[in-house]
Amino acid sequence: MKITSAILTSAQLHFDNSAIEFEHISIDSRSLQNGNTSLFFCLKGQNNDAHIFIESLIEKGVQHFVVEYIPENVKGKAHFCIVENTTVALQNLAKAYKNQFQIETIGITGSNGKTIVKEWLNFLLSPDYSVVRSPKSFNSQVGVPLSVFGINENHTLGIFEAGISLKGEMQHLADIIQPNIGIFTHLGNAHQEGFTTVEEKIIEKCQLFSKAEILILEKNDWIEKHITIPTFTWSFEDSKATVFILSTNKNNLKTTLEIQYKNEIFKVSLPFTDAISIENAITCICTLLYLNIAISTITDRISKLYNIEIRLQAKTGINNCLLIDDSFSSDYQSLKMALDFLEQQKLHQKKTIILSDIFQSGLNLNELYSNVIKLLQQNNIAQIITIGETIGKYFQDVPNVISFQNTQAFLQQFNTDSFKNETILIKGARSFNFDEIVVLLEEKNHETVLEINLDALTTNYNFYKQKLHQNTKIMVMVKAFGYGNGGYEIAKQLEHLKVGYLGVAFADEGIALRKAGITTPIMVLNPEISSYKAMIAYQLEPEMYSLSGLTSFIELAKEKNLNGYPIHLKIDTGMHRLGFEKQQVSELIALLKHNNFVKVTSIFSHLAASDNFDFKAFTLQQIEQFEAIATEISTTLQIQPIRHILNTSGIFNFPDFQYEMVRLGIGIYGVGNSEEEQISLENVSVLKSIISQIRTVNENESIGYSRKFVVQKQMKIATIPIGYADGIRRAWGNEKGYVMIHNQKAVILGNICMDMLMVDVTSIPCEERDEVIIFGENPHVQEIASVCGTIPYEILTSISQRVKRIFYKN
Repeated sequence: MKITSAILTSAQLHFDNSAIEFEHISIDSRSLQNGNTSLFFCLKGQNNDAHIFIESLIEKGVQHFVVEYIPENVKGKAHFCIVENTTVALQNLAKAYKNQFQIETIGITGSNGKTIVKEWLNFLLSPDYSVVRSPKSFNSQVGVPLSVFGINENHTLGIFEAGISLKGEMQHLADIIQPNIGIFTHLGNAHQEGFTTVEEKIIEKCQLFSKAEILILEKNDWIEKHITIPTFTWSFEDSKATVFILSTNKNNLKTTLEIQYKNEIFKVSLPFTDAISIENAITCICTLLYLNIAISTITDRISKLYNIEIRLQAKTGINNCLLIDDSFSSDYQSLKMALDFLEQQKLHQKKTIILSDIFQSGLNLNELYSNVIKLLQQNNIAQIITIGETIGKYFQDVPNVISFQNTQAFLQQFNTDSFKNETILIKGARSFNFDEIVVLLEEKNHETVLEINLDALTTNYNFYKQKLHQNTKIMVMVKAFGYGNGGYEIAKQLEHLKVGYLGVAFADEGIALRKAGITTPIMVLNPEISSYKAMIAYQLEPEMYSLSGLTSFIELAKEKNLNGYPIHLKIDTGMHRLGFEKQQVSELIALLKHNNFVKVTSIFSHLAASDNFDFKAFTLQQIEQFEAIATEISTTLQIQPIRHILNTSGIFNFPDFQYEMVRLGIGIYGVGNSEEEQISLENVSVLKSIISQIRTVNENESIGYSRKFVVQKQMKIATIPIGYADGIRRAWGNEKGYVMIHNQKAVILGNICMDMLMVDVTSIPCEERDEVIIFGENPHVQEIASVCGTIPYEILTSISQRVKRIFYKN
């Protein structure tokens, strides 16, 4: 990618130095790819403002910025282009950049299936075209422009997806993508909350295709009446569709479709049986037919389709390593994304990459691998392992490189002692079977896993942040192993989001985060006097809730000759759990007055019932008492501490009392305290397992301990390897609870065992090793908690640490 002065002028972006050229467009201040060839867009949202990072970016060598204003501290230090809206400016630059290239372009929208269809079309059409596509699921108002910057003069086909959530967004994306072929995938309820009706959403999405020559979609009268361009449709039921599916036959995990197109009837075999995959595959078939790909070629390529892994995953590796698993794709654009994720999630300073030959770059090999080498050097990769006949030739003179001809050669020489205490990015094209490398490097191959979506975590964080004033800090609670989701990995993402504080319950949790490299301020809410020395050693900030505890800490601070060590005062305003009571305030002030060994960084209290408006008067009384005590302490001691009293539900229900900081807990993990709050949150955690065994149980036989379930008529039973030792409450058994198998409910029969549970799959087509959803979107932890007579906190924090955690980004 090269952004020249002519392109900048076309996009109405002007700098004071005229002859300039950029190789990298950036919106992320943390990326190690930022440098003197970068053009940085300072995006500004309601609660995010990248202008504050300009000074640190200048120190990294960035000299050109597109801004909405120039901060005083950087005036004269770099080159600035001032615009009204930096997001719109980014979009305008992407439009001007794409206008250089006359390539065939496919634009994809819909509610579901956009990314899968895009990735499958890339696989299916790569033998005929040089393809550039959106990396991962980059389909937003910012993601689409960044995707388009991946085009170069050697590409002949672009495939870009467009996602919207609000009215008025699609036209911006249509102007950038400019598709001549449109695809409308499955229409569902995703992002419906941004539209008053389904029809309004359809009208908005169809703007992507206003200038296209054709629209490919399942025959749908609702959609077709809102477009004026020709359509290429498919249907199971309407023989007037362009492509008519005559029959569908499912057998042995495969589906055979008999298809009629024009005057020809042919069959294709798909390696899937689920409805969504079949629909997405048919959409791809229609696209290939429209592009005049031979039917014999289509049937051959479609039979080779595979499950697409569109997520970057962080996994625990052997010998205290952390693995970043991106073992299904290898192109230049996604490599840049993976390296940024590696930097965000790294557990160790030493970074290693295992990299295959790179495909579909659109660049000649010399230029491609020169760029790759430069990229790896910018990201401080300590060890490079290349696999492939081509890549090794271009890395011969690069230090710390080991090259292998193929994956088998690497596996034959694999030694577990070769990897220790490092973060390893595994990135390779699917044909290299790097999943075999992942299996070897993973600490264990678990059948039950808890998957944590870091993008959803970020979305939830931003939801609450939007309710706050710009200068209000956020403390995020990562106690109890991140509410069961994982401590370090969650903390690393939060540090990436630049939260003000992290909150832990005990000192050892904070120490573990410090040892893992977390530098964000950490407050310990339950400090034990015996842990004070360790807390000081690891720069952890204690909550002080008693005179005896504070006295002991001051004595230790005096002994160590500390000056202004940060502490946090907890005031009891009605929770009656921990904290200084009103009558103790004068004694507390006396203890702190003229004391330089400690510094009161914050004063806070805890709301007892902020989630329940029946107790609104009590909550307001707590807030009033807190403010009075905080004011008394601050005035007497002549200090200006941070004040905070709002928890998750308090942020949502009492935003007028956010003071200088709020404490965000379970809400960031996707659990709200009301229906109104819940609808705006994304699910973060999905607990998955598999079917270990399927058996037939006859009438009058029983299932599980104590014969709690007796079969009335012959049933098919599946055993799942997860039980109460993994955190599944026994109260969820005995037909009260269920799991999901192939999107169908499978009721839990009998008592839940320590390591297993049994479910009814009599009416569910399934096989051993099939995936099972224990909780996620459905059933949600709130539903489980309600049935079990508890709260979602308990469900999440009960998931055993023997259950493997996988962290991913879409």
